[in-house]
Amino acid sequence: MNKILKKVVHFLIDVIVIALASGAAVVLECEFSIPEISGYAGKYLIGLPVFILLYLAMMVIFNGYRILWKFAGMRDRLELCLIVVLASVPYTIVHTLITGGYPLSVYVTSTVFIACALLFVRAVYKIIYRIKNRKTGEELLAAGKKNVMIIGAGSAGNMLLHDLRNSPEMSGYRAACFIDDDKTKIGSSLGRVKVVGDTKTIAENVKKYNISVILFAIPSCPLDVRARILSDCSKTGCEVRTLPSLSQMVNGHVSMRNVRSVQVEDLLGREPVKLNLANVRSFIAGKTVMVTGGGGSIGSELCRQIASYGSGRLIVFDIYENNAYDIQNELQHKYPDLDLVTLIGSVRDTARVDKVLAEYRPDIIYHAAAHKHVPLMEESPGEAVKNNVFGTFNMVQAADKFGVGRFVLISTDKAVNPTNVMGATKRICEMIVQSYAKKSRTEFVAVRFGNVLGSNGSVIPLFKKQIEAGGPVTVTHPDIERYFMTIPEAVSLVLETGVDAKGGEIFVLDMGQPVKILTLAENLIRLSGYTPYKDIDIRFVGLRPGEKLYEEILMKDEGLTSTSNKLIYIGRPLEFNEEKFYQRLEELRAALLYEREDIRGILHEIVPTYTPAIQVK
Repeated sequence: MNKILKKVVHFLIDVIVIALASGAAVVLECEFSIPEISGYAGKYLIGLPVFILLYLAMMVIFNGYRILWKFAGMRDRLELCLIVVLASVPYTIVHTLITGGYPLSVYVTSTVFIACALLFVRAVYKIIYRIKNRKTGEELLAAGKKNVMIIGAGSAGNMLLHDLRNSPEMSGYRAACFIDDDKTKIGSSLGRVKVVGDTKTIAENVKKYNISVILFAIPSCPLDVRARILSDCSKTGCEVRTLPSLSQMVNGHVSMRNVRSVQVEDLLGREPVKLNLANVRSFIAGKTVMVTGGGGSIGSELCRQIASYGSGRLIVFDIYENNAYDIQNELQHKYPDLDLVTLIGSVRDTARVDKVLAEYRPDIIYHAAAHKHVPLMEESPGEAVKNNVFGTFNMVQAADKFGVGRFVLISTDKAVNPTNVMGATKRICEMIVQSYAKKSRTEFVAVRFGNVLGSNGSVIPLFKKQIEAGGPVTVTHPDIERYFMTIPEAVSLVLETGVDAKGGEIFVLDMGQPVKILTLAENLIRLSGYTPYKDIDIRFVGLRPGEKLYEEILMKDEGLTSTSNKLIYIGRPLEFNEEKFYQRLEELRAALLYEREDIRGILHEIVPTYTPAIQVK
């Protein structure tokens, strides 16, 4: 039966139900007296088509026949009642004008009877459908049904259970059990599905109930507990899906549409950085903002968020034309009214930098252009110095020269007690910024954070490629640890610090506990549907040149000062001899000019805490 024919049949059934229910209201008013019923017959026959037409009009307006009543919920029932009421009000007025009308009690009783009768018919249809389609556990397995474990027997779990049962797209799934850490709930049932244990029993109940899919349904769960539970789930070999946290939910309504795959960041167990949106918006709005390295992973996300806050003009500056082209197309499509300028150029080119700043006069510069790959920079230290140190120096001098209001340097935790060339160059960048902050009208600030999940060159894309190729996944050392954040978090930090900067600060994010790279690799393998060491092997290849086991966020004497954002701190600037600093920079420039071999030695003189890492096997 096609859809149009089905709707016609449903409407004809409704006509019969309405006729019987409204007739019953008249009969009840007449107290089953035949003479009185006969007296109302004419009014009834005139009024019935009027009500049916009004009811049909309301069903069309509210698209009432779109509802699949075998899957209908409470919201659908309330909507049907509303349609009946909205049809009854004008019907009462029109019918009274045409026929003189019934007593008011007849209209009220008729409305109630019609609504109840329509709901009853739909409930009977739903019951018949369920009885017809009820299968035993063995039949479900034979039909390809997947058993589902729901973690969280609260309101979110209940809504998810209802949606799981009533959504046509979830017809291949069956809720087999609940898991909840509330001891009072264990042994009870929710919607005829039993709460079989707490989160410590996940693995054993997966086997007991032949679970294929685990749904995590506790949006309010603390992120560290959430990370632990999801990590345990990922070890079961089941498909694991989760509701977002409350902070990520658009509204309080829970359905299968909210459910998504577990991502690596779900396993970090740390609250994400929360922006003061009003402050950032007022800071960005209407200003000319320039992002160097605007096509990179951090730079492009900066551009997206800056565009969303309504900057007056956004300048994307990048040496790599393909990246610049990609972000240009994305922003033009999403923000057609944005005043977007995309420029190709290098921060190492003083003339180009000066020309751009002289022409566009940016109010704010976010300096994200840099060489950041540690092993590659160990092999080409001169290039790291040219791009990171003197590229930053060019940008800082130009910002001072052309009156930029605020300059934000993107730095790294590798600048702390660096063991590699990249980290040493970024520490020098921080020193340049701090030096100019003392003498310039431009407010210079640095933002220091750890590794960014999913950024170009980070371990996650590498691990994913290795998993797709069948392994092995390569980890440098079983004990190596890193601090992590997501790209949106990193950019949120940059934007917030841009608002709060007074000049000369190094802002630091509290990133919680460091994560073992080995644990990250194991989790990513499991999230990809494989078993570590069985389906995908993990191989240890030794620390790379310049790499250390543990990263630091602060140097010994920097200390921390809290800010209004509890996850953002300010490191106290370290004093240094600026005259000697600039002399050493000129020595470094000369060393580059003649491709001298003592670049690392000069870096050590400028950054005394820089010492090459000892290779650990």
